[in-house]
Amino acid sequence: MQRCLRLLKTLWLPSSLILLLAWVVWSLPSWEPWFRQWQPDVRNVVYTRDPFSYLLWQHLRLVAMATLGSLVLGLGGAILVTRQWGRDFLPLVNQVASMGQTVPPVAVLALAVPVLGFGNNATIVALLLYGLLPIVRNSIAGLNGVSPAVLEAARGMGLSATQILWRVELPLASRVILAGVRTTVTFGIATAAIGSTVGARTLGDPIIAGLVNGNNAYVLQGAILIGLLAITLDAWFDAVAHWLPGETKQAH
Repeated sequence: MQRCLRLLKTLWLPSSLILLLAWVVWSLPSWEPWFRQWQPDVRNVVYTRDPFSYLLWQHLRLVAMATLGSLVLGLGGAILVTRQWGRDFLPLVNQVASMGQTVPPVAVLALAVPVLGFGNNATIVALLLYGLLPIVRNSIAGLNGVSPAVLEAARGMGLSATQILWRVELPLASRVILAGVRTTVTFGIATAAIGSTVGARTLGDPIIAGLVNGNNAYVLQGAILIGLLAITLDAWFDAVAHWLPGETKQAH
């Protein structure tokens, strides 16, 4: 009974936000009278080039693919530099991750387009590099935060280094690693909008169209959906974190 109550307490907010997001996506075109009052001189006040549901799906798909790439590279690098034989690579991994976030995504797009072409691929590369740092830092902090006594006990039980990594270190560090993924996803949702400037279909489409045509209603529609999507996913990450072992602690 207590487990069910805890589950309901944890999931009511993210579930409610998903329903709210679905309702906004479905009903946004019907908000035309409200947008018309705000911008009476504009001919079209609701973005209709693509359905909002399609743009939402494409936006999520790009962020998911980029985050998966950041997780594979970031967690792999963190595991490398937290092994005794890989500690010499710690400065290199930190520098590469830091460079990925200090270079503006729009500059990465400009450099990637001639190689990868217009569209999704260049956007994914920009998001992947931009989201690398939080995952690397949090993964290193999480893995280094596992108690030496726990590791010694695992060795005493006869576990190999690989078994200790998968069965002890990663589970105990999972909440801290998830906090890094959560930050990366939030960055990605906000940043993916710039992919529309190079031909990717994202929720940035109405924003870019609004800026080009002086249509603030379009800009507001894209901003509402991106903001609501970010809040919804953040609430889900918070809910998932409650079910993971360890303490919520992010790298500084």
